[in-house]
Amino acid sequence: MPGTNLTRDEAATRAALLDVASYSIDLDLTTGDTHFGSTTTIVFSSRETGGSTFADLVDATVHEITLNGESVDVSAYDGSRIALSGLQAENTLVVRADCTYSHTGEGLHRFVDPVDDRVYLYSQFEVPDARRVYTTFEQPDLKAPAQWTVTAPSHWAVVSNAASPEPTDRGDGTATWAFAPADPMSTYVTALVAGEYHAVHRTYRGATQEIPLGLYCRQSLVEHLDADELFKITEQGFAYFEEQFGYPYPFGKYDQLFVPEYNMGAMENAGCVTLRDEYLPRSRQDRSFYEFRAEVVLHEMAHMWFGDLVTMKWWDDLWLNESFAEWACYHAAVNATEFTEAWTGFTNARKNWAYRQDQLPSTHPIAADNHDLQAVEVNFDGITYAKGASVLKQLVAWVGLESFLEGLRGYFQDFAFGNAEFKDLLMALEKSSGRELESWAQEWLQTSGVNTLASSFELDESGAYSSFAVTQSAAADYPTLRRHRLGLGLYDKVDGRLVRRTSFEIDVEGEATDVPQLVGEKQPDLLLLNEGDLAYAKIRLDDRSLQTVVTSIETIDDSLARALCWGAAWDMTRDAEMSASAFVTLVLSGIASETDAFGVARIPGYAAQAVTQYSAPEHRAELRARWESGLRELLTTADPGSDHQLSFARAYAGAAHSDQALSDLEGLLDGSFEIEGLAVDTDLRWTMLSALAKNGRADAARIDEELARDNTISGKEHAASARTLRPTAEAKAEAWELAMVRDDVPNETQRSIVLAFQAYGQDDVLEPYVEKYLTAADTMWEEKGTQRASTALEYIFPKHLASQRLLDRIDAWLESSPANPAAKRYVREGRDDVARALRAQARDAQG
Repeated sequence: MPGTNLTRDEAATRAALLDVASYSIDLDLTTGDTHFGSTTTIVFSSRETGGSTFADLVDATVHEITLNGESVDVSAYDGSRIALSGLQAENTLVVRADCTYSHTGEGLHRFVDPVDDRVYLYSQFEVPDARRVYTTFEQPDLKAPAQWTVTAPSHWAVVSNAASPEPTDRGDGTATWAFAPADPMSTYVTALVAGEYHAVHRTYRGATQEIPLGLYCRQSLVEHLDADELFKITEQGFAYFEEQFGYPYPFGKYDQLFVPEYNMGAMENAGCVTLRDEYLPRSRQDRSFYEFRAEVVLHEMAHMWFGDLVTMKWWDDLWLNESFAEWACYHAAVNATEFTEAWTGFTNARKNWAYRQDQLPSTHPIAADNHDLQAVEVNFDGITYAKGASVLKQLVAWVGLESFLEGLRGYFQDFAFGNAEFKDLLMALEKSSGRELESWAQEWLQTSGVNTLASSFELDESGAYSSFAVTQSAAADYPTLRRHRLGLGLYDKVDGRLVRRTSFEIDVEGEATDVPQLVGEKQPDLLLLNEGDLAYAKIRLDDRSLQTVVTSIETIDDSLARALCWGAAWDMTRDAEMSASAFVTLVLSGIASETDAFGVARIPGYAAQAVTQYSAPEHRAELRARWESGLRELLTTADPGSDHQLSFARAYAGAAHSDQALSDLEGLLDGSFEIEGLAVDTDLRWTMLSALAKNGRADAARIDEELARDNTISGKEHAASARTLRPTAEAKAEAWELAMVRDDVPNETQRSIVLAFQAYGQDDVLEPYVEKYLTAADTMWEEKGTQRASTALEYIFPKHLASQRLLDRIDAWLESSPANPAAKRYVREGRDDVARALRAQARDAQG
């Protein structure tokens, strides 16, 4: 559609011309199931009399446009932009239109709950989708107060950025909510949520103000709304952030709304945060679930200051919003909640995400060159979030926490309710810390790739180091060598435990950094680079240390040290420096003793990938059998009712392929096989049934039977996934049609199908989809839009069919295809995964 891809230059031109005084948005949500009425009045000034610009509105039927009281022909609207000319110094634009409800999670999403047929709406506007609901100047640096007036069924709840007013009854079963103007904010954090939501309210009484709090969810999830726990985390966050940031919460009230079919984890709409309603679990979850949920709550709250109060001028600084909120949520979790070891979970989960993303051909600087909206939409990734947070953590260590916070406080005061750029924050931090940071920013934020740190040493006759250096390398395409603050830890075996002998920190720079402190020290059983996890870098274990980790990781008492060892071993496996078989051995021997919830939950997934993608094909069957039987042993010996038991049950279902394992799953489902303490509840039933479907042991009728037990949207999504997993040509054809062709499949159902499509061990039925995938990739970005296309292109890539022939075919497609660059990005990333898998397989074949 012409004009949807706003460029940075266009936005800068418009910002230089206009100031927006206010938005008045009048929505009528009573006009039907597919469309709603949207009338927008924008008051704005122009610095050029007689000048021209454009307003944004997407996928609408425009009925009337007036500018300064004069009618504008509706042909001025081209489907995405309204051309405006003859501007005066002060202007009023009124646009009356019908807009379209979304089923893709973009704009105003409409959902009907299959449990009770109740209707729920919610908005999702980041990056450029407020323009799907009302007429906007859709860019972050044209902030303005927005005033909503909403007509809806009188029994609905209606929530926006300002406090919800008492509705005015219209006498026909409908009512109107006239909200007060909200504080000035960017269009992407304005919000509207409406429907038959259940609400719970409380007031947080802080040191300087009282903040009304609200929690909202669907009626069918009321029993799962653990309000006390969510309010506790919210109040802990407010107490911590208000004190640390030195600026009171700026948006009056704070509602958190758990919404269905949500594409994201959550969204920081000012005072009106939306979260995916899977965060209200209907089945038992382990501690990592609740830890991550707390971090999500704190992440969005941090955005109220960093992103909503002070907002980037353009999306080039998107990384700063997300990196800061990511760092802040872990920092707050450690210091203000029960999750005091949250940084360990960050190392075991989020940081591995960053390392993978940073080694793909699509890697980019943390401060990406987001020259237009298409570039922005594909750069919400592990670099933006987790690498950025890792680097900010390093910056905090570099300037000192108090100096960092002092700089933030000045930054919030100086730019409150306005826009800023990274250079403004950098100046504030230089002022508070007295350090020069420009060179640090160039080194870390404006270059791509991850460094590798390793040890280089010689030993004397007594086994002590006679020389020692930390070496640094970089990928050939991204050769920057950076400065790192690095911890070193020396661990010895003492009475069956690995005990830290000593640790210290050094500064690493260039290709090699001598470490004279270690000369004369006896070589430890484990030398751990990056003790304390201060650095963002891949870490290599020397031969002795790697052997110690493989045989004794469970004897390390420190959870963060273990996380660094797990991460180093996994990274060495991905880089074909450690065999997949050795990594599986490590996991089977050490995971039962792991105490970090994220480690227990995530590391078996890494091992499963090692088994199915990184193992040598000639002995994969043997490794699969060892992995499956090892998981069965872990499951049956885990403490009854423990998180370990739940994680091992999920992993066992994923690995199950033998008659014994599949019979176990059938027995757990029908009750003929019981494991003490293991509750086979709704979600775990779906996990096991899906495993049976993948192995041809559950047909469509059996899936429908389970769906009848769980006729919820979650049940429908699980059923769609299970049907897709069946190893038949008919199942894959049906799934392809739903995920790749049809437009009426809700976003989360489509995602469930896409995630299940490429199942290991189904080569015969998946082979025909290589060409189908590449043909679809030619045009999918334009035909299906960002959300559907990005999900499908990433996850339906045929990664399990790894071969040189597949690489050659993809290379030919990349050379000749007319596909959108964003689509090619996902294909290149998939190609990289295949090439990596082939290298790892070759390494595993060596034994």
